Amino acid sequence: MACTLEKFIHSLDPRALPRVLQIQSGIYFQGLYKVVADKTPYISIEEITRKVAIGSTRFGHPCFYSSEDIKLANLTIKQGEQINFNSVEEVNGTMAVNCGVVRNNQSHSFTLPLSQEGTFYECEDDQIYTLKEIAEWKIPRCRNRIVKLSNTLHSWDSSNPLPDNFDGCLILTPVYEVQAVMKFRKDIVHILSDLDVEVKDITDCYDISSFLQPLSLEDVFERTTMEFPMVAEVMEGPLGRQKPYNLLHIGKEIVIYKKYQATRVLASEIRSDSPKRHFLIPMTYKGKFKRRPREFPTAYDLEIARSEREQLHVVATKAFDSPHAELFSVSVGDQFLVQQRQTSEVLYEGRKKVIDVLACEQILSDTYKEVLLPMYMEGGFVEVIHDKKQYQLSEICKEFRLPFNVKVSVRDLSIKEDVLAAVPGLQLEEEITDSYLLISSASSPVESWEIPVYRLNMSVHLLSKDVQAVLPPMTKTTVEEISEEEYYMVRRFENQTLHPPPRPPKKPAALAPKPVSTVSKQVISDVLQATKNFCVDTTKKSCANQAADVSELQVSCQNDLVHHDNVKDMTEKPTLVEAAVIKGLTNNPLGKWESEKEQEEEHNYEYVDENVIENIRKVFQDTTTRNKDILSEDRRDI
Repeated sequence: MACTLEKFIHSLDPRALPRVLQIQSGIYFQGLYKVVADKTPYISIEEITRKVAIGSTRFGHPCFYSSEDIKLANLTIKQGEQINFNSVEEVNGTMAVNCGVVRNNQSHSFTLPLSQEGTFYECEDDQIYTLKEIAEWKIPRCRNRIVKLSNTLHSWDSSNPLPDNFDGCLILTPVYEVQAVMKFRKDIVHILSDLDVEVKDITDCYDISSFLQPLSLEDVFERTTMEFPMVAEVMEGPLGRQKPYNLLHIGKEIVIYKKYQATRVLASEIRSDSPKRHFLIPMTYKGKFKRRPREFPTAYDLEIARSEREQLHVVATKAFDSPHAELFSVSVGDQFLVQQRQTSEVLYEGRKKVIDVLACEQILSDTYKEVLLPMYMEGGFVEVIHDKKQYQLSEICKEFRLPFNVKVSVRDLSIKEDVLAAVPGLQLEEEITDSYLLISSASSPVESWEIPVYRLNMSVHLLSKDVQAVLPPMTKTTVEEISEEEYYMVRRFENQTLHPPPRPPKKPAALAPKPVSTVSKQVISDVLQATKNFCVDTTKKSCANQAADVSELQVSCQNDLVHHDNVKDMTEKPTLVEAAVIKGLTNNPLGKWESEKEQEEEHNYEYVDENVIENIRKVFQDTTTRNKDILSEDRRDI
């Protein structure tokens, strides 16, 4: 019996594929999205399993809640409690759903029979999905789906089909695209489900083996290990000029040797503007890295970053006036060695109170001073690098805690074009594990390549040919540059068990730092000129015996101060003396100036004496003191 293609697609069970169809007659916008919970209830567990996709993948675990308590033999599911639906299977001869609830960080498992009736509502979902993922997993049968455009990639351009006053919500009515092959043809045709044609299912009376069987890389990866190696022909190839993607054109025969999980390091370009480039770096990368300074916005971040391997040395880039006499007030340019977290008693509204503090050693000209910084301190710090060693990627992952800032000092000579070598700075964010297939050309197996299973849109069909060489040739790994969307997809699932550290506690309103009085334009101008001259004179000195890698700080300060436009902007209105230094010291050390400089001197590392920062701070302190004396004399004259 003939029916419309749309009706056929909606009634089709994916587990019944492939099907043979006979024609009787007759762009979606990509992004990241969040789904809006369906307000229409389900009246039974059976209805949920019939209309909602439940499977073993990370997308197939929907969550619902009941409007009433559900009493089981050993457990009572409370009204409104989130129920995770994990799988559907037969339990003691009865079809049921394996479920779970989390209470007090403990998971409790149980089963609900399909015959269980009630009023069930979909829970809110804070994950982000692509439209492809929503179409495959998040649109119930015979229902529409409301989605909100995620702000993560909320960027519009002239080609965007959505109106200017778009409020972010869309109602999705799925139009599925079917990949099909025709008899006596090797290419794949794409048919939309709303195409105005009628079709008839003739699978039972037709020899399906006369058609080619296209397989995605996911389909190949699901094959058993014993089936590898295998020979396949590319039916749809990926786009890209980089090897091996430019070799995987339609009609190319390849050998697929094996499937496996491989480790990659997720890295992002360090830059102040966007968009940033993102990379997946294989552990076999043969380039070498040198460390770059890290930036820490709070004292709490210093505690997170400290390690037993070496003492964390930082320079303050923002002033902080402590509300407690027992705790230290920080000035711009102060240097600290981070010690450990501890507690301290402070006087608060006439009573003693215990708070979390960070014990540090302040570095003075000829000695060290023990100081305590409040953990809630919203300051700013930049790391001072003493380590000039060059590291392999595997060494960094073993010896240091990620995230970690680096720059390629020696490029990977085994790669014709090492894209990482041209990047001014990289933040190595985390290690991830992903699925790969190892392939080579069937006609000339000189080298083999790793290709990602879930990020490569490619279709093949298997050939009944024997593999000439069971062992793969020399494996070539590549640094994979991924899009911003792929970056968020990778990060979204890899570390679900690792929660971000809690934000530092906010200081009470009564403990807000006292405001610092403003100073005149002339004083600011004098300070800026003095600092400018000091910076220029200092950079002319020899740096042969320098011990601290704070060149980025000093150079950025000089860069801002020598530009008259910036000085003019800063002196147009009264401001804090410290603010002038903050602008120089907090300027991104991997910004425009350094990028342009490093194009000329790609791996020229400069180590500036760490007394530079101390002297800058003293210049400002001396000038501030001089200004106060002048003001005092003026008052006496009046």
